Amino acid sequence: MILALYEHPHGVETTAGNVAVYDFDSNSASLGAASVPGRALVWKLEDEADPGAKLAAPIALDPDVEWQVRCDRVDFPPGGIAYRHTHPGPGIRCLIFGSIRIESGGESHVYQSLEAWFESGPEPVLAFASDDEETAFVRVMLVPREWEGKRTIRYVDPADEDKPRLQRATVFFDEPIDL
Repeated sequence: MILALYEHPHGVETTAGNVAVYDFDSNSASLGAASVPGRALVWKLEDEADPGAKLAAPIALDPDVEWQVRCDRVDFPPGGIAYRHTHPGPGIRCLIFGSIRIESGGESHVYQSLEAWFESGPEPVLAFASDDEETAFVRVMLVPREWEGKRTIRYVDPADEDKPRLQRATVFFDEPIDL
């Protein structure tokens, strides 16, 4: 199975199914059928990604697990940090403004507006937002249904749990999906 992200600068209409749509103008997201007249991001779970995908990542989901799809937006103030952490499932993030440095798997990469990256879930990630501007990304993650309504971030160092978290997540939806 492939999780793919597509950018639609001039609007998009989607049909029912495992499709997440983020509407830039209204700062909202929906699952399944949607009509967005302006700029939109679309995540699809599919067997094969179209050549126009901004990012496509193969994912292996345990067929014995019931899965949720969660779409949320994470905002950082200037200088915000997400300490080394993991998540219970894979997902694709897309920066909507600012810049962010992601360290994972022994590599470091700085992302700018509308660049996307994949996180596997169990691979630890450390994130540094821009020092001089607000930063935000939208993500779609697949998580086991037992995580419905719960924070998915798990810090590698338990001491980081007690540090002030400057980032804030706004959940757009957290819905069961059929695979």
